[in-house]
Amino acid sequence: MDNVSIVGIDLAKRSFQLHGAGADGSVLFRKKLSRPQLISFLSKLPSCIIAMEACATSHHWGREIGKLGHDVRLIPPVYVKPFVKRQKNDANDAEAIAEAASRPTMRYVSVKSSEQQAQGMVFRTRDLFVRQRSQLVNALRGHLAEYGAVVGQGMVQFRRMIANFDETAAGLPGPVQTLCQAYIEQIVLFDERIKVLDHEIKRRAKTDEATSRLMTIPGIGPMCATTIQAFAPPMEEFSNGREFAAWCGLVPRQKSTGGRQILGRTSKMGQRDIRRLLITGAMAVIRWAMRKGPPPGSWLAKMLARKPRMLVATALANKLARTVWALTTKKEIYRIPPLAA
Repeated sequence: MDNVSIVGIDLAKRSFQLHGAGADGSVLFRKKLSRPQLISFLSKLPSCIIAMEACATSHHWGREIGKLGHDVRLIPPVYVKPFVKRQKNDANDAEAIAEAASRPTMRYVSVKSSEQQAQGMVFRTRDLFVRQRSQLVNALRGHLAEYGAVVGQGMVQFRRMIANFDETAAGLPGPVQTLCQAYIEQIVLFDERIKVLDHEIKRRAKTDEATSRLMTIPGIGPMCATTIQAFAPPMEEFSNGREFAAWCGLVPRQKSTGGRQILGRTSKMGQRDIRRLLITGAMAVIRWAMRKGPPPGSWLAKMLARKPRMLVATALANKLARTVWALTTKKEIYRIPPLAA
């Protein structure tokens, strides 16, 4: 046990498979432990590298194991898969994790704090409530359409229907009116819960200095800023803004070979929530520019003149990601760039 250099742990709900390896890669032990036994066993080991796949529970275990003095490293599962030998089982998975952690060029996921996970839970909960509300709205619109009552798309049109539901329900059978009322009560309940979460997100955005700094960027509001703080790793881990944009999946997919550079569509590899919000913010900037007119001679004006709006939105989202990296690392606020002469 004193010669252990790397321990790979295959996480589960109740049983954990451990693979201990020495500095030369030799196998020192293979153990299967229950949940209560894990911390007790690791506390008896000398300080070493503890590697796990980055998953839902890995951040909790990373914090707890880190308190014991070990070097915790979380590896994306896609980087562990190539090291699995033949059959897939817990023992082979733990060995693959230890093997992947021994590679000097391996990339890791930072262990999140409990505060970061709390911010992420707020966003995930709001996103779930919005999707469930949309399901209820679409279901009710479909049921009403079967009786000739057509409601326009969008929450604005739907809320108008709710305000005048007595007129809409005049020609509906009694059981249908009762069921429609049940739908409306659930939708109103989700509306109230979403508003509460919106206020919580705005409150956190105002009180956090880093989040307030990001909100000075056009196209980034409280939702996008808090999501970046919750899901993105420390910006110091990226050497430049392009690496952060690539981490978000906002760069072209490469299929280069033989010295010939071949770029395809957007890779979409990385954190999809941040990518989605950055593109949504970029579309908001483009819509504002289409109504008010972009600054003459600006990059946005030149792009809109010769490219489709969705392509411009993706390119602008890439620029937003780079700007986020720059403002976070330099601790500055956004300044409007001067126009070229």
